[in-house]
Amino acid sequence: MTEPENPPGRARQMSSPRAAALAGVLFAFLFAAALVLMRTSLPDQRSIPADWPDDAAAARLTIGLSLVPFAGIAFLWFMGVVRDRFKEAEDQLFSSVFIGSGLLFLAMVFVSAALAGGIVAAAPLITDEDSRAALSNFGRAVMLQVSNIYALRMAGVLLISLATMWLRTGVMPRWLSFVTYAVAIILLFVTSLNLWTTLIFPAWVFAVSVLILIQNYRRRNIAAAA
Repeated sequence: MTEPENPPGRARQMSSPRAAALAGVLFAFLFAAALVLMRTSLPDQRSIPADWPDDAAAARLTIGLSLVPFAGIAFLWFMGVVRDRFKEAEDQLFSSVFIGSGLLFLAMVFVSAALAGGIVAAAPLITDEDSRAALSNFGRAVMLQVSNIYALRMAGVLLISLATMWLRTGVMPRWLSFVTYAVAIILLFVTSLNLWTTLIFPAWVFAVSVLILIQNYRRRNIAAAA
């Protein structure tokens, strides 16, 4: 008599679905689109004019801000997929840094988006042009400080801890670990000089997600052939 597949009292071991890596692809597209929409709605000059935001800028900001929460949800799934690949080989020290920096990055992205949403909501209610310009300038300065100075540096810490775990465990190619270190250095030191370099982070997430999808597809074919 064969033993039941899941006898009573025995816990069922769960594994993440192979298609869950699509969450990283979804995050890459949503986050990149939100960044482009929000950055293009900000004026190029350091001092924001009193008539900002106009209808076009407000529309781009609103669309971009509506994408941020869904990008955050997809990023949480991406973190889960990346961590699941370590299985029993996971290093608790670097894994704690990975999870903590990822959650801090996501929290500060949400704070930055909330500041931008507050500017869009409050600016039309202020009739005095000087006060409206002062509010917009202060809000943009705080938003960029939170996103570019703090959030992206937490993303850099996330990449350093993840690349180190990949090197130690070998669950991902070594060349990807070194590329990840290079991206982390850019996020730590270069993003404050150029706002558009922020797009390198969703590009990295997209590349890692595609690589995980390819590996999952190959493993499924090998298992089917066996």
